Amino acid sequence: MKFYEFFSGGGMARAGLGPTWSCLFANDIDPKKTAAYKRNFHADELMVCDINQVSSSSLPGRADLAWASFPCQDLSLAGVGNGLEGRRSSVFWPFWRLMQELKIEGRAPRTIILENVYGAVTSHRGKDLATICEAIALEGYTYAPMVIDAVWFLPQSRPRLFIVAFAPETRPPNSLLSTIPMSPLHPDSFGLAYDQLSDHARSLWHWLVLPYPKVRTERISDIIEQMPTGVKWHTPQETQRLIEMMTPLNLEKVNVAKRMGHRVVGTVYKRTRIDENSVKQQRAEVRFDGVAGCLRTPSGGSSRQIVIFVEGTNVRSRLLSPREAARLMGLSDQYQLPEQYNDAYRLAGDGVVVPVVSWLARHLIEPALSVGAERQVA
Repeated sequence: MKFYEFFSGGGMARAGLGPTWSCLFANDIDPKKTAAYKRNFHADELMVCDINQVSSSSLPGRADLAWASFPCQDLSLAGVGNGLEGRRSSVFWPFWRLMQELKIEGRAPRTIILENVYGAVTSHRGKDLATICEAIALEGYTYAPMVIDAVWFLPQSRPRLFIVAFAPETRPPNSLLSTIPMSPLHPDSFGLAYDQLSDHARSLWHWLVLPYPKVRTERISDIIEQMPTGVKWHTPQETQRLIEMMTPLNLEKVNVAKRMGHRVVGTVYKRTRIDENSVKQQRAEVRFDGVAGCLRTPSGGSSRQIVIFVEGTNVRSRLLSPREAARLMGLSDQYQLPEQYNDAYRLAGDGVVVPVVSWLARHLIEPALSVGAERQVA
């Protein structure tokens, strides 16, 4: 099976697809992420440039899958809300131009997967998602939007929108088709986009039901490095300042952890909140549910995630290490990360979760391609 990987970052879609898939072409503009891609995959097929500079002649053969995790900043709930017309997320359109050119040439990918933040579902009250769906339908693809949370596979809360599109000769197995939305893959917020669709686009929307992953047993404490590299422990004063930034509700979580009688590992994000006097204040929000908060890229203005260790009255804290961030994305410890902290953290925070890619490939894309091959033989 062959694939193209657009907005490839460090190659996490490639890692998830695994060795049974062959990469025909990969593209990203970021020199630091692509350096990691080359280091880990020795990829001559990687083209480092703006996607506007890519033409269909650069794409060899016909792909069974085109993967595109296009930039999310303008669609993110934490962003400025420029949507598909924003400077970064608007690069969806040059990607889609390539898909249109391949169709004209008789080389349309048999399946396409678009991945983005959950905010893409509600961006401009569903208009942006509806626009993408109309574009897909116009090229003759059926498609299946769904929301998948990394927490099903790894101890990280990370819901993401995936839109899987199928060329006319490819379709999901009948056993995966549903006549109605199925929770949790299809949140109620899908209705914002669905209600705006043309009759044609609505007729090509698939509701799918996929086998639920095995129950996750791994917790945040299981991915913690005993001797972390790339980070330093906070001083007692820094940890105390972090605690002082907590609301009474979050302070009580720390106090409960102190009474547990054993080491408890949690995570903290600093967030700007508006208090009862309508004044913005930076707050430290902690969780001890065994799950990390969603990794975010520091270049997007978000704070870096902090790990907090509570054992009796002893409280320590530090930044999440680069290797821990990589583990939260499902990358193996053999994956070679960038040397600089911010570069490694950004590679992870901007990436797609590796086991989610594997799950989609094994339970949806590969069966759909098999159905397509059977139809062609028939």
